[in-house]
Amino acid sequence: MQQDMYTVASNPIISSDERAPLNVLFAGESQTKPLHRLGPKVYDFYLMHIVLSGKGHFICDGIRHELRAGHTFLIEPEQLISYESDSDEPWRYRWVAFNGMQSAELVSSAGFAAEQQVVFGSDKRRAAVLFRQIYETFRRGGAAADMRAAGYLHLLLAEYKSLLHAQSGSSFRTAQAEGDHLLQQVVHYLSTQYAHPVSIEQMAESLGYNRAYLSRLFKQRTGVSPVTFLLKLRIDKARRMLRERPELTIEQISASVGLQDALYFSKQFRRLHGQSPTSYREAMRGLGE
Repeated sequence: MQQDMYTVASNPIISSDERAPLNVLFAGESQTKPLHRLGPKVYDFYLMHIVLSGKGHFICDGIRHELRAGHTFLIEPEQLISYESDSDEPWRYRWVAFNGMQSAELVSSAGFAAEQQVVFGSDKRRAAVLFRQIYETFRRGGAAADMRAAGYLHLLLAEYKSLLHAQSGSSFRTAQAEGDHLLQQVVHYLSTQYAHPVSIEQMAESLGYNRAYLSRLFKQRTGVSPVTFLLKLRIDKARRMLRERPELTIEQISASVGLQDALYFSKQFRRLHGQSPTSYREAMRGLGE
């Protein structure tokens, strides 16, 4: 039986300029447990996975994709997604996260699109090696780690451009079901307004829908209510700040993600993640050291 494994390395030289052309943020690899699930959630960066072995499924825009070794799936910023490993053959995958002003253009040039976020390549070796090279670059560090990682990412996207060009665009293409646009509007609204006091009633009114209808549709598509999704989104943003902003207090982080009551924030954080924000921060600091 394969052992569970998780390893990740972050870019030691992240640009603080939001107008930077390309920032490779982190890369890693994991042998997941059976039925290991992430989401429904959103990320504020691009996140690309390649499946090395095993099986699982990826859900985006309400469409479920059954994946196996050789599949790559791309998650776009602020896109509501979930993915889960198989119960009998849990997948092992590598991933890379990135953002920057040129990210969308590079992804589009490679051939990825809203209707083509899943790609299959029978020979995954070259792409898998490039994922690993980005991880190793960050693990080794150095003054040029960011530039080397960006170079490997360009090579990786070039691999997919060649593959998608050869496939002539044939893959998982499906018509967008009615209601997807509304779902995307809700996700976008919550993802951009989470730091402020958010009322589901006000959101429904601003989108021109009845709150009960909007909430019912959202839960049918995602399995959670808008309120629960918003809370998880806030806690996810807070986890990132706890890792990356050591100078901020728990109260400041709580307020920064739209939760003015720090005690409520701590209680919900513990409920969702099994430890307090302070314990989580200390654990992450220990891993870094």
